Formats: sequence, C-alpha cells, structure tokens
Amino acid sequence: MPLLEEARQFVKNRIAPDFHDKRLASLEGLKLDVVLKRKNPYLFKAKAVASAPDLVKQLLLAHLSSQEETLFGGFLEGLAIHICGHAYGGQKSTTEGIDLEFTRDGARYMVSIKSGPNWGNASQIAKMVQNFDRARRIAGPRAHVTAVNGCCYGKNASRSKTGNYLKLCGQDFWYFISGDPLLYQQIIEPLGHQARQRNDEFDEAFGRLHTRCTAQFTRDFCCPDASIDWAKIVALNSKAVSLWQP
Repeated sequence: MPLLEEARQFVKNRIAPDFHDKRLASLEGLKLDVVLKRKNPYLFKAKAVASAPDLVKQLLLAHLSSQEETLFGGFLEGLAIHICGHAYGGQKSTTEGIDLEFTRDGARYMVSIKSGPNWGNASQIAKMVQNFDRARRIAGPRAHVTAVNGCCYGKNASRSKTGNYLKLCGQDFWYFISGDPLLYQQIIEPLGHQARQRNDEFDEAFGRLHTRCTAQFTRDFCCPDASIDWAKIVALNSKAVSLWQP
C-alpha cells in the first residue's frame, strides 16, 4: 500500500478511538472542584470575568484544551511510528524516554517525539538528553546511534548546543521518518475524518457539563446577589492545610 494511503488508513482507524472518543470521555465524570483546584483563580479575576456561566465555561475550556493537546500528541506519535514502520521498518522503542527507533541508509536513529518545538523547559530537555545517553549505552559503542528530537509541527532544524542530538520539526521531521517531502501537507486532510459529526457529539456533551457545573458553581461559589465569591474560590484553590511558620 502506498505511504500516503497507509497514513490515511491509520487516521481513519485510529482518530476516533485515540482522540475523539477519549476527548468525549474526558467530559464524563469531570468535577467542578477538580477544575477549580487546578486552574489559576487570580488569572480569571484579572480577566474581569464577572458571571458564573462565563467563568465556568472558561475554566472548563482551559482544562479541556490542555487535555486535548496531550491526547492529540499521543495520536500524532502513533501516526509517526506507523508511517516510519511502513517506510523504514521503524518500531516503538522499548528504551525509556525513546519513542521510535529505526535504521535508514545504514544509520541507526532513536527518536523522542514531541508535538511542537517549544515543548519543555531546561530540566525536561536535560532529561531527554539523559535518555538519549542511556539509549546509546544500551545500543553499544558499535551502533553509531543518532539521537533525534522530532517535533510534529513547527520550524527548527538544528543540532543541540552540545551536539548530543538533532532537532527536526514539521516538514523536516515527517520527511525524515517517511522519505516523502510533501507528507507533512498531505496528512492534514484525512485528520478531518468524521470531525464534524464527532464535534457535534462533543458540543452536546459539553453543553450538558456546562449547565451542570454552572448550577453547582452558582450554589457553592456565588454570593446571595449572584456575584462570584472570589474569596471562596481562592480558599478552595490555595488555602493551606497547615499554615507554614517561618
């Protein structure tokens, strides 16, 4: 099967269970208190959010947006591994911190896949470098492993300052794992498979969640005049269990 058709078939088979279904499931059982504890109340106050429905909607959307990034990142990782498997016999790595390994033109590559180029802070990048070093030790001195930080979107083709790994993003990454310089554009179309239908399901479920959480919020975090009780929200979010003493 041609490479693009392989990609289309993977998307058709996996976009629903790996992204849409999990995205929808993330609404089920979501608790208002959990969202309030995880999000920054000072930020929403600074944005002058004044009504309970608006605040609840913004809180839920912020919470779900971070979940969607994680879910879709996992899906794209699976797509990349599948494509590389078809093109070069690439496989999901069993080495900690390494997502993909394969041989191309006689060279051995170990890849850590991220969604975009600005994915981590200094300590997270240092951890990735440690994973690359461990993978090289496991492979042995004769393996001549090239470590790659592959990013599914964005622009950045460079070596790290230490020369420890190569960073490939966007077109460079998809070309690297597939051998097709245009694949990065071609895979965008099949991602819309059943998107409208599944978004309608999600919107309906979100509407029910928003209504339920707004009713709870109005009952538990609003003053008698229906204004938001910010002090109560901050206390839920940040009040110390036992006040620290210097």
